[in-house]
Amino acid sequence: FRLFPLREPGMNWCAKPLTCREIQAFKKSKEVMQRFIRAYQLMLGFYGIVLINEETGELKRAENWAERFQNLNRFGHNNLRITRILKCLGEMGYEHYQVLLVKFFLTETLVKGTLPNVKRSALDYFLFTIRSKQKRRELVHYAWQHFRPRDSFVWGPHHKLLKYR
Repeated sequence: FRLFPLREPGMNWCAKPLTCREIQAFKKSKEVMQRFIRAYQLMLGFYGIVLINEETGELKRAENWAERFQNLNRFGHNNLRITRILKCLGEMGYEHYQVLLVKFFLTETLVKGTLPNVKRSALDYFLFTIRSKQKRRELVHYAWQHFRPRDSFVWGPHHKLLKYR
C-alpha cells in the first residue's frame, strides 16, 4: 500500500495502480479521508510547510522551514514525491489543496527565491497536475508575472498571458 496512491504506475513496480472503484470507496470512507489528510500534513511537515486550514487547504511555512527547504533544495527526489502528492490530491477530490500547494511552491521559487532547485519541477510538473483548466491558467499567469527574465517563460503563450484577466 502506498501513502499517496494513483491510477498510474509509479517508481515502485510492486505497487498496483488504484482503480476508479477503489478511489470512490476511499472517498466514501470518513476514516480513510481523515488518514489521507493526516498523511498530507505529515509530508507537508517534512517539507517545512503547515496546513493551517483543513477546510480551505491554506498553507504557511513551518517554524523549521529554513532547514526543511535546505533539504528540498539539496535532494531532487522530493520533487517526484511532491508531484505524486499533487496528483493524489486531485484523485481524492482535494483539487483546492492542489492549487494552494502549487501556488505555495511558485511563490517560494519565483517570488521569494527560497527554493531555486524546486523551480523547474514547480513549472514543468507541479503546475500541470492541476485538474481545473481555469485554475491552471491562473497559476500559469501567476508564474509568468513573477518569472524572470519574462521573455524566457515557456509555459504559456505570451500573447495570451498579456491579455489574461
